[in-house]
Amino acid sequence: MAKVSQLPGRAEHQWAWQSAAACRGLGTDVFFHPEGERGESRAKRERAAKAVCDGCPVRAQCLQHAVSVAEPYGVWGGRTESERQPRGGTDAAAA
Repeated sequence: MAKVSQLPGRAEHQWAWQSAAACRGLGTDVFFHPEGERGESRAKRERAAKAVCDGCPVRAQCLQHAVSVAEPYGVWGGRTESERQPRGGTDAAAA
């Protein structure tokens, strides 16, 4: 039996920002590309995702989460996978 005193504490505070997200309840298809999506189809979907992010009250927290866990897929905090990649040694979230 695990010693309860040695278990980590509650962690929901780390995810509480998600309850205020503009994307909450919208589904994932606008934020994550289907396999093989390219060109104008992908650009259009990404613009739609970023439009949701533009008015989101927790955009900064979302982006910080994606950068801190090196999220490899999707639009998070208004940035695509490639836009979240560090460039020239700078943090993408700081840009």
